[in-house]
Formats: sequence, structure tokens, C-alpha cells
Amino acid sequence: MTIFTLPSEPLQSDWLDAYGHMNMGFYLVPFGKAMWTFMDNLGIGVDYFERTGCAFYTLETHLRYVKEVRAPATLEIEGMVLESDAKRCRYGMVMKVDGTERATCEYIDLHFDTKAGKPAAMPLDIQEVLRHAAVAGLPPWAGRGISLSGK
Repeated sequence: MTIFTLPSEPLQSDWLDAYGHMNMGFYLVPFGKAMWTFMDNLGIGVDYFERTGCAFYTLETHLRYVKEVRAPATLEIEGMVLESDAKRCRYGMVMKVDGTERATCEYIDLHFDTKAGKPAAMPLDIQEVLRHAAVAGLPPWAGRGISLSGK
């Protein structure tokens, strides 16, 4: 199990909304930037793409806003593998400011062979890396749906 501490990101003034806090549309920007480092740490980043022609395409995200972010702030991001199979990987990321959780983002990515133009199974060594890196238990926010009834 590995939780990766990823490069921090200063809150940009153009990411603020009329209320003076981080606009909802900009939360994915630092998560997305951190994802490149996260993927590199797992051996499935840009070098992997250049070597194999295979990439990971995001199929779905679930973003939770836990506590507002106001300037000035440095956004600290942690990433983790939640689970994987031969063609897909589910990741989770946590955004913190001063050590306090502010947002989480969950992704499902598909392994895609860009040369063949279709999904493909990951090489066995990559599957093993992802299995080994997966957290032992899912965080309580992972896999949550959205509902007014709380069910």
C-alpha cells in the first residue's frame, strides 16, 4: 500500500469565485496536474506512453468538496491506487490545506492502446505494480454516490 505525496500547488487568484473561495470548476486543475506525477511514480506516465503507445484515459470522476478553500493557500495533494484489474484502474486523491482535508477526487481510468485505437490489457508487470500499490482498505469517501436522501 502506498500513499503518494504529490507536488503542492499554490492557489491561483484566477481560480477564485465572486465569494472569494476556490471556484468549483478549478478543483480538477490541481488534481489533474498532480495526476501526471502520480502516474510517473507508478511507472505509467509519459515515459510509459512514449515506450508503449498505451495511455490511461479517464472514464469517470467523482469530486467531493469537503471544506472551502480561500486564498492564500497551498494545495497539498495525496494520491492512491484504490483498485485495478487488467484494463482499468481506480485512483483516489485528497486535497489538503494546512493538513486539513478540503476535497477528494476519485477516478476510473481505462488502459488504452493508442496505436490499435482500442482498450487493451496492461502488461502483467504494470498490473502487479498497481495491485501492490493499492491501499489495504478503501477510504470512507470512496465509491460514494450522489443523492439527497443520503442512501
